[in-house]
Amino acid sequence: MKNLILLLLTFTICKSGFAQIQDEIKVETTQTALFNKIANLDSSLFEAYNLKNLDLMKTYFTKDLEWYQDNGGLIDFEKVFSNFQSIFNRDYDLKRNLIKESLEVHPIEGYGAIEIGKHQFKHIENGKLEFGTFKFLMIWKNDNGNWKISRVISYDH
Repeated sequence: MKNLILLLLTFTICKSGFAQIQDEIKVETTQTALFNKIANLDSSLFEAYNLKNLDLMKTYFTKDLEWYQDNGGLIDFEKVFSNFQSIFNRDYDLKRNLIKESLEVHPIEGYGAIEIGKHQFKHIENGKLEFGTFKFLMIWKNDNGNWKISRVISYDH
């Protein structure tokens, strides 16, 4: 009888451990897929930025966008794109590059994802390369597979 109980206990522990490993693999696979999804969206968004394609950029944001900037306060959708247009109208060519190793993506259950990272903006002004590195946090909303940014926090300017 002791051997049967020991065998059942061992089987239960092994089954439980296997199930936990399977769950961990599913979570890791899901998180990797989410990371890749957001990284690709970020890349596409800022490709549009670097090409100064304002109309395409707008498609990456919700209309109720809230953009919080440490040196500019709270900005709404219309003001954000007015600011982008102003940047695009300048004589110099401003480019954004993600610092890839800084990128973090975290799920928001039932909503979407949080993207955190650092990026660098570069341009040549008066023959000299100028650049700044800044931090950002973006909240991506997943509306039935249609991912858009609903909140931005841009800081450390």
